[in-house]
Amino acid sequence: MNTSYRNRNVLISRCGALLLVSSFAISACATTGSSLTPVRIEIQQEVGFTITEETRISGDLRLDYDEALTHLKQGQLEQGVQLLEAVVEAAPHLSAPRIDLGIAYHREGKLEAAESALLQALESNPNHPIANNELGIVYRETGRFAAARQSYQAALATYPGYHFARRNLAVLCDLYLADLDCALQNYEAYMATVPGDKEATMWMADIRQRMGQAE
Repeated sequence: MNTSYRNRNVLISRCGALLLVSSFAISACATTGSSLTPVRIEIQQEVGFTITEETRISGDLRLDYDEALTHLKQGQLEQGVQLLEAVVEAAPHLSAPRIDLGIAYHREGKLEAAESALLQALESNPNHPIANNELGIVYRETGRFAAARQSYQAALATYPGYHFARRNLAVLCDLYLADLDCALQNYEAYMATVPGDKEATMWMADIRQRMGQAE
């Protein structure tokens, strides 16, 4: 059973998953100071959500960011991480590069560094659903199941249709928290969005059987 299901798309211009659109409008202009740049989260129930982060950065920094994402897409983690670290240092007010860096650290197995990067992104944008979902995965993998639940719930509070977080929460409740009511409720909500997931269908049937036996 795959218990580490998650959105593995790095945060490029559009993160194309079912019912999920995540865009970062980072214009390549003159640099600004280090004040935090808030994101704008817009919910489209039929499409998903759009996340826009508007700022002004240098053209070279924009190129470095794009190159970093290209490396990550090609599985070249070391090169991607090095460039992202430089982008984060040059533009600490942006959350998008921090989230990408957190995801990249996670892929390298550096869970402490991943957690730190994601928490820093959430300091400026606490409602960011992708950051909250990714942080929930880190918490789960480090045995902090209650914290993972809170992170997934925070992602879903922003966008209840975020099926990656919904499935992650269902798996967490099922396998790690032994909360069958929570697991079944979230699997059902997930299946309403992604009805073709055969694994989730089997897991739901198993939970219903166990709940029936308990009764």
